[in-house]
Amino acid sequence: MEWISLLKRWSSDHPAIHNFQWNSETTWASSPTFVLATVVGYIAVSQALSALLARRKNPVPLGYIPTLHNLFLALGSAAMFVGCLQATIAEVERSSWLWGPRHSADWVFCFPQGIRAAGPVFFWSYVYYLSKLYELLDTLILILKRRTLTFLHVFHHATVIVMCYFWLQFVQSLQIIALLTNTAVHVIMYTYYFLCSINRPPSWKKVVTNLQIVQFVFSFVASVATLWLHFKGDGCSGMYAWLFNAFFNVTLLLLFLNFHSKQYGSNKSSSHGSRNDKQA
Repeated sequence: MEWISLLKRWSSDHPAIHNFQWNSETTWASSPTFVLATVVGYIAVSQALSALLARRKNPVPLGYIPTLHNLFLALGSAAMFVGCLQATIAEVERSSWLWGPRHSADWVFCFPQGIRAAGPVFFWSYVYYLSKLYELLDTLILILKRRTLTFLHVFHHATVIVMCYFWLQFVQSLQIIALLTNTAVHVIMYTYYFLCSINRPPSWKKVVTNLQIVQFVFSFVASVATLWLHFKGDGCSGMYAWLFNAFFNVTLLLLFLNFHSKQYGSNKSSSHGSRNDKQA
C-alpha cells in the first residue's frame, strides 16, 4: 500500500534518516559543553525570570502561543512514536542475523557491546533529544502565566536533557522502550493540555497522572529484562548511562508521587489546564 511505503520512507528509509550518525564533534547540540551550558542557562534564566515577575499579579498575555505549543508537542510526540516504532520494527527484521545466537528482539532491551549510535532508531532518539530542548518553553510559559514553578518541574526539565544526551553518547540500552512509552504518554498529555487551552477541558485529567505513574513502573519492569540479558550474555551497551537513567526515574517517581499526593490530598488541585501537572 502506498501509505505504508510512505511511512517506511519517512521513518527509516529516507537517506537523512537511514544514514544518520551521532558524532559528538559534528552533530548539532552533541557536545558536553552544549549540554552543560543549556542546563545551567535554563536554571539561571528560569530563576531570574521568576524573580523578575515575582511582583506582577496578572499573567503576561500569551494569546494562542500555549495552544499552538501544546498542539505542536502532541503532534510531534505522535510522529516520534510512530517513527521510532516503525524504525525499530524495520531494524529488528533487517538485522536479526547480526546478533548471533541472540534473538533479534533482545536488541530492543539490550544493545550489544560495541554498537554505534547510527541509523534510523538513533535518528529518532536524536529527534527526541532535540524535543526536550524545545520543551524548555514549558517553563517559560509557566512563568509568564504566573503559575507556581516547582522543584520537580525544573529538576525534570533540566535532568532529562542530560539523560537523552547519555542515551546517544553512550548508546544506552533500553532507550527504545523509554522513548516509545514517553512519547505515547505525551500524546495523551499534550492533547489534554491542548483541549484545556481552547476551553474544552476533558474529564480525564487524572488519567494523565495515572499514565505517568504507569510509565515509571513499566520502565522498572523493562529494566529487569535488560539486566537479565546483560548478566547472562556478553553485556549490554551503555549500562553506566542506564544506571543514571534508573536513578533519575526513581527520584522523579518519588518526587512525582509526593507532589501529587499533596495536591490531591489537600483538595487544592489546580484548575483544568494547569501546567503544574506536567512533569514527565
